[in-house]
Amino acid sequence: MPHKEGSRLFNPRPLSYCSVLRRPLLLRHPMACQLGSEVLVLLLLLLMLVLTCRTGAGGLDVNQFLRGEVFEVSHPATTTVRPVGEANGSRISLPRTGEEEWKEEILRLARRPEAVQWVKGIRRRIHENPELAYEEVETGRLIMEELDEMEVAYRFPFAKSGIVATIGTGGAPVVALRADMDALPIQEAVEWKFKSKRPGKMHACGHDAHVAMLLGAAKILKAREHHLKGTVKLLFQPAEEAGNGAKRMIEDGALKDVEAIFAVHVSHEYPTSVIGSKAGPLLAGCGFFKAEIKSTLGSSSNPRHSVDPILAASAAIISLQNIVSREASPLDSQVVTVATVTGRNNLNMVPNSIILGGTFRAFLNASFHKLRQRIEEVIVMQSSVYRCSASVDFFENERFYPPMVNDNKMYEHVKNTAISLLGSKSYRVVHPVMGAEDFSFYSEIVPAAFFYIGIRNETLGSIHTGHSPYFMIDEDALPVGAAVHASIAERYLAEAV
Repeated sequence: MPHKEGSRLFNPRPLSYCSVLRRPLLLRHPMACQLGSEVLVLLLLLLMLVLTCRTGAGGLDVNQFLRGEVFEVSHPATTTVRPVGEANGSRISLPRTGEEEWKEEILRLARRPEAVQWVKGIRRRIHENPELAYEEVETGRLIMEELDEMEVAYRFPFAKSGIVATIGTGGAPVVALRADMDALPIQEAVEWKFKSKRPGKMHACGHDAHVAMLLGAAKILKAREHHLKGTVKLLFQPAEEAGNGAKRMIEDGALKDVEAIFAVHVSHEYPTSVIGSKAGPLLAGCGFFKAEIKSTLGSSSNPRHSVDPILAASAAIISLQNIVSREASPLDSQVVTVATVTGRNNLNMVPNSIILGGTFRAFLNASFHKLRQRIEEVIVMQSSVYRCSASVDFFENERFYPPMVNDNKMYEHVKNTAISLLGSKSYRVVHPVMGAEDFSFYSEIVPAAFFYIGIRNETLGSIHTGHSPYFMIDEDALPVGAAVHASIAERYLAEAV
């Protein structure tokens, strides 16, 4: 759904000098008329100067003009003004500010008391009303209302409930920033004023904070739109936790014309507002499997007349553990976990089928796909040894995430931008972890970098890992995350030109 166009430029009709002279209030004597006209012109010029100084050109601070900003004035009835990068349809090229001025301006916009309260309020409203994958209706409505307020253009829907907004020139180069929106099916155990109002649902992974930070970045980028040397796409993505939302966003064209993409995730492992990332593999690829091993139903009193799927399942489980310990390099981290085994509840009967399932993870694409192949081979072949049949489902259209590998150049861009903005003490090189993220789908299409922002604060109790019912964040990280997001996008466009 395209956003409505902004209001037209206000171009008041100029006063007609001749029409003024024809007015009956002027003196009719030739000399008086000549003197009167000169005096009248001077008075008009003086009056215009006084009005401009007193009103600040429609409510503007004179200092805003001294900074060289260009403004669009909305309908005369409102006298609302906003900085823009275009005037009369042509792009205005403004002088680039110095490094210190750029940093101070970004941080000033992010840390204004009203901006801090606003971004915290956004996060709290989303936190109170968590929505699961592809159900992000109210979250999407809130996002679109805020984008409307900022006069930021957007399209909806992508991937059923996703939104893609754009800020900048509308042309190349194009850089993207992404935030996920979905919550988890977890009952919140944290007692605080803005606790989830929806039983059994909770933002236990910080996606409410991700949306708030991206909207905060949108507000900063809109205020500095005249500095953008291209276009920033803001991807508000559904279904990161389950449903391959990123994959469906791509299928719907969210990455069209995008040259690079970035995303942030909150982390309880690092102090509040500390930025962290690394080049290369950062998060593991993650797949799930569910196997059914079948046989004929038999009695426990006559095992020789039965084909026992429990025995087949036991052998398969042991053999699955050997894949990593005996087939993988110790320097190539991999995990295979059997997390569930189910059968019949009758203690006197051998079941005719056993269901087992779990997850597998690896940092390298080749290792990840090799694991998938070997899991299927082991389960099917071990079952056949015990005269059973087996089939394996890998949920590849729902929960199958490739490894998240940071592009080296994009990683350096994140690192350099964060250090320039916050200082070297606020940046850390992190270790890879076996967790997974569907942002990896984007990284397979365009150069990408994924980074963390710390939310750890022992005083507040912000110490629990994601997916915990006690998960909470230090909200002081929100304005910093918004500033880093905006800076990454603006500087990428400046360096890409």
